[in-house]
Amino acid sequence: MTNETPETQPTPEDDRNIASEPVTESAAQAAPETAPEPTPEPAEDFGELLAQFEKTHARAPQPGQQVQGTVISVSAEQLFLDIGFKIEGVLPRSAFENNAEAIKPGDTVPVSVTGRNEEGYYTLTRFRVAQPRDWSAMEQAFEQKLAVVGTVTGVVKGGFNVDIGVRAFMPASRSGVREAAEMEALVGQQINCRITKLDVTDEDVVVDRRVVLEEQARSAAQAHFGSLKEGEVVTGTVRTLMSYGAFVDIGGVDGLLHISDIAWSRVNKPDDVFSAGQELQVRILKIDPDTKKISLGLKQLLPEPWETAPQRYQLNQRVRGRVTRVAEFGAFVELEPGVEGLIHISEMSWSKKLRIASDIVKPGEVVEAVILGIKPEERRISLGLKQTLSDPWSEVTRRYPVGSQVEGPVTKLMGFGAFVQIAEGVEGLVHISEIVPDRRLNHPSDVLRAGQVVKAQVLAIDTEKRQMKLSMKQLVPTSIDEYIAEHKVGDRVSGRVVEESPALAELGEGIRAACRASGAGAKSAPQPAAQPAKADLSSLSSMLQARWKGSAPAAASAPEPLQLGQVRTFRIVKLDPDTKSIEVEVA
Repeated sequence: MTNETPETQPTPEDDRNIASEPVTESAAQAAPETAPEPTPEPAEDFGELLAQFEKTHARAPQPGQQVQGTVISVSAEQLFLDIGFKIEGVLPRSAFENNAEAIKPGDTVPVSVTGRNEEGYYTLTRFRVAQPRDWSAMEQAFEQKLAVVGTVTGVVKGGFNVDIGVRAFMPASRSGVREAAEMEALVGQQINCRITKLDVTDEDVVVDRRVVLEEQARSAAQAHFGSLKEGEVVTGTVRTLMSYGAFVDIGGVDGLLHISDIAWSRVNKPDDVFSAGQELQVRILKIDPDTKKISLGLKQLLPEPWETAPQRYQLNQRVRGRVTRVAEFGAFVELEPGVEGLIHISEMSWSKKLRIASDIVKPGEVVEAVILGIKPEERRISLGLKQTLSDPWSEVTRRYPVGSQVEGPVTKLMGFGAFVQIAEGVEGLVHISEIVPDRRLNHPSDVLRAGQVVKAQVLAIDTEKRQMKLSMKQLVPTSIDEYIAEHKVGDRVSGRVVEESPALAELGEGIRAACRASGAGAKSAPQPAAQPAKADLSSLSSMLQARWKGSAPAAASAPEPLQLGQVRTFRIVKLDPDTKSIEVEVA
């Protein structure tokens, strides 16, 4: 760009002559009052600037070339850098620690050029990459384990041919791809790889792309790991499902979503909920910087159901739920997702003595229950299944009063007695001493067996303790029953004194009566020890002939005091058939 020159332009000499001439007054008056025009500055030559920029930016960077980049701008995913060429370069934020939070425009970063992306920008890496041009450069890259830039030229048996300045072989297993379509798509692409074998003599070179990809992934993962924070909600992809949980990829870093943190409700297997490749949002629960382990949670994104459980569940409330798990001691019932209650085996039936809970309920079964207790702070609800039915003990006293006769099968034999089922859910105990009246038993099984139907008399009832005492021998007729039935109060009978204190008289075989004190027959004062009284044989003979019945010989005007072994005449003063007791006094 040039400026036009006027037809008459003063020369430098004319300028000097004009400056030396004196200024006259008329000339001063003829001069304009305005100041002289300033000399115009030469306009910027944009053409020259563009040419200079193109001169400095015209050359294209070579793959593997190390350059100094200056950060121009930072986006959500990558950084744009001026690397001294017409086109900027891009570098992912994950290449820096803390996801490049400390990087700002104007910072300089040493980078290596790896190629061009679809948008035309140069792709950069912070790894040092070389592009050897001779064997000595290759030897140096091999010794320093540098990544080199190469171009895949074709697919051959077992791998690829790669041009890194010389022809090299890359095994398919070290290419980073597996599918045939991916292998074909790799042809013509520029890749970063590492020389793993170099034989200059035979010109035998083997390269590995996979190791470079893995190093870059580890570096990116390490940088991404540093940017994660506990409590943060991130998006991830389910990578692997295990019996104890799922491994989720959250941007190149794996975190474990434990089975207990999947849902507030019980999850049996993670693959019941997820599938590999599924995308989901999770919360970071814990980060261990030493082991590099990350714990994730999914249920933490939902409200905790136990926080509001007391508002929905109260004591004695009837609820419905699904049996999720059955153990020997009871069954767990899901009332809602995340809220479970336990039905203890003792609260399942009024009548049955259960061995395991599965005798009553099965997993998946829907049951009704009554809330017996609730502890939200411990996340526990106690449930009762039998409470949904009427309590058979509530009417036991009315249906089976004391003294009544009952009948039922023997359910269990123990050393101390036998249990008899009176009704559904009601059992009574026949103590071993109440089974038979005529002898002592070593064990109830001596006369009873399980399942045998027996009759018994109710002796006592305790509804609070759910206990009933029964007696079988009370219903068995005995000699004392016959004796009471054959006599009445006032009858005179004969008997032998068998005990002195308290006085007892034997009126017949197995029939004893309490002797009341009387003026005639009682001892007036303690007697000193004496020789055993001599029995009156003639009197005894006559009494025995009467077979313990009938009247005794007339007593002497002054009867002797009662003595052990003495046969006397007594008068019945009390007969009680219920208690099977007899009282007499000396006649």
